[in-house]
Amino acid sequence: MRLPATYMLSILRIMAGLLFLEHGTSKVLGIPLDPMAHHVVFASLGGLAAILELVGGGLLTVGLFTRPTAFILSGEMAFAYFIAHFPHGFYPLLNKGEIAVLYCFVFLYFSVTGPGALSLDALVSRGKTKA
Repeated sequence: MRLPATYMLSILRIMAGLLFLEHGTSKVLGIPLDPMAHHVVFASLGGLAAILELVGGGLLTVGLFTRPTAFILSGEMAFAYFIAHFPHGFYPLLNKGEIAVLYCFVFLYFSVTGPGALSLDALVSRGKTKA
């Protein structure tokens, strides 16, 4: 049995959303506790990033407002790369920016393709076509 591509797209989106959400819950809620993520000042770039990770990760996980959310998060990750990693060298392997680059392009992909079949966006879309 072959799994249709739209379901694999949904599985990729859900997993990327959950992993990104984990960054937000760690910074905002302290779950899981990460010693590097404590003391987030919400009126700062780090605080904005934490909120985007929490809210955006949640929205991506359930597949709601996927395209605009993914586009914003892609920009966040590009910004994070150039602010936090690129100053330490050109190569992502050496400047520890691989995850930021990968998230950036995965989120950019979702902003173009959409959420896949298993999403609230698809559910809402099906409801509109029946009306």
